[in-house]
Amino acid sequence: MRLNDLKPAEGARKERVRVGRGMGSGLGKTCGRGHKGQYARAGKGKVKAGFEGGQMPLQRRLPKVGFRSRMAADTAEVLLYKLELIEASEIDFAALRAAKLVPSTAKFAKVVKKGEIARAVVLKGITATAGAKAAIEAAGGRVE
Repeated sequence: MRLNDLKPAEGARKERVRVGRGMGSGLGKTCGRGHKGQYARAGKGKVKAGFEGGQMPLQRRLPKVGFRSRMAADTAEVLLYKLELIEASEIDFAALRAAKLVPSTAKFAKVVKKGEIARAVVLKGITATAGAKAAIEAAGGRVE
């Protein structure tokens, strides 16, 4: 095989349809657009997605429901009393992952108040709810 022998596969390159070239071509006169109407006009054939001819479109007839935060998928909740399982006094995201308190897919963590914490811990790079923050500070710890 040589470079001058190469050619595209059969049917890979189609000739474009030449419209408006007489009745014998099968696409003369109206060029396959039919008679009159929106789609027969030049440059007017496009309508936006969901357009229903002026009728109130389905996506506007249905009620708006809910909201799904994209951050929620990346954020793991850690219960306050489970911080007792970590022996370190300074707790960061790596420590939570090592203790298997957050899944491997999580990128952020947030401490939620459930249960009690008796010892002082320092949270670094981890957010906490207002109640959890108050409980940690009451035990002598802090959130950084």
